Amino acid sequence: MENLTSLFTPGIYVINSDKKKEWGIGQIQSSINNLITINFENVGKKTININKVNLEIININADS
Repeated sequence: MENLTSLFTPGIYVINSDKKKEWGIGQIQSSINNLITINFENVGKKTININKVNLEIININADS
């Protein structure tokens, strides 16, 4: 099984697939084992277990 934490590293932008409209875009702050701390634009900082929440990596274009 692939280690999910290797995909979710600090600086990566994500959305919570289940609450994307409510939480907005988030930027990963830290990743330790299965716990990821993310600063979301609408709800602030959340620490989530990536085995229980579906995160989707998104591409933020710095030129826009």
